[in-house]
Amino acid sequence: MSHHNTVLSQLLKFIPRHEFDPLAKQHHTGQKLRKMSRWAQFVTMSVAQLSGRASLRDVVDNVRAQTKRMYHLGMNTISRSTLSRVNEQQPYTLYQAVFFKLLQRCQSMAPKHGFKFNNALYSLDSTTIDLCLSVFPWAKFRSTKGAIKLHCGLDHSGYLPTFIHITNGKTHDIQVARTLKLPKHSIVAVDRAYTDYAWYNQLNCNDIYFVTRLKSNAKYSVIERRTVNKSSGLTCDQTIQLNGTKAKDCPVPLRRVGYRDPETGKRYYFLTNNFALAAKTIADIYKARWQVEIFFKTIKQNLKIKIFLGTSPNAVMTQIWIALTMLLLITYLKFCSQAAISFQHILRLLQLNLFALRDLLGLIVGEPPGDSEPSPQTQFKFS
Repeated sequence: MSHHNTVLSQLLKFIPRHEFDPLAKQHHTGQKLRKMSRWAQFVTMSVAQLSGRASLRDVVDNVRAQTKRMYHLGMNTISRSTLSRVNEQQPYTLYQAVFFKLLQRCQSMAPKHGFKFNNALYSLDSTTIDLCLSVFPWAKFRSTKGAIKLHCGLDHSGYLPTFIHITNGKTHDIQVARTLKLPKHSIVAVDRAYTDYAWYNQLNCNDIYFVTRLKSNAKYSVIERRTVNKSSGLTCDQTIQLNGTKAKDCPVPLRRVGYRDPETGKRYYFLTNNFALAAKTIADIYKARWQVEIFFKTIKQNLKIKIFLGTSPNAVMTQIWIALTMLLLITYLKFCSQAAISFQHILRLLQLNLFALRDLLGLIVGEPPGDSEPSPQTQFKFS
């Protein structure tokens, strides 16, 4: 009869202790923790994310109910007050570091994006996470509203959140975009909220391509017109020179591509500094930008980043970074299993079987629980 650790234990093997513990020592403040380790904090808060718990008391009671199985994960019994204090005081930067370490592992296994070109493709956008101003006074957004912003640069190879920044709700998207270190020859798709001629010129000077929508009130002159295949929805393909008061910030010629959506009849005009790709590809790149919206929808609907278990900035950031790490863990699990199921489906399977003693891969690929060992072809390779 085969033996399996809990599904939770197998999942956490993707974050080895020999990698986690040095980071925990690096991102520590104050005296040495006596009653609770950072690993225990991470496991407990991960359980909160994966099982959908809505309060610290609920989280702690859930963990205590599994004392024997949690002990084998290197954890002792924890109290609500201790967990709350560690969340409030110990730097969230530990989980930021864990996230980016796991991201590197995901990137090594990620499938390529579906376009024929070899350039890296990113979509930039942000989403606002609303907070109650009376409970989170440090997150003032408007006179009666609190909020923070999650800025994301989504890599279309595996749809991985490669660039993540969390700011106050007042920070404009373009302020974060200017700080990103995008690789040379990559392509970045953005909406009109990122309109900034100086930034366009900065990208162009750094050999980075952008695809965005041209504002309806933009002033320009047409330098050259190219023929287009109107049966594919294209309406124009032009080389233009920006005019107006801010045009001096981007003195280089740009490309304007027009497209008419055959389903809605709506017309779109795209602006790019890439003259090599086909006009239809430029339109398809902007259409693919919708994947970053799907990413935000996924995390808001499936992970705990709207109801917080602490009120300080550090506690909120700790919960968000652990939530994003859980997203990467599930994505990595999907890559390893090569299962053709959604993120939501995998998360639901984990929620229902978190403390079950069965094979994690078999759970994901749909093998019924039994006495037989999984076949060598379906075993995980931990790297």
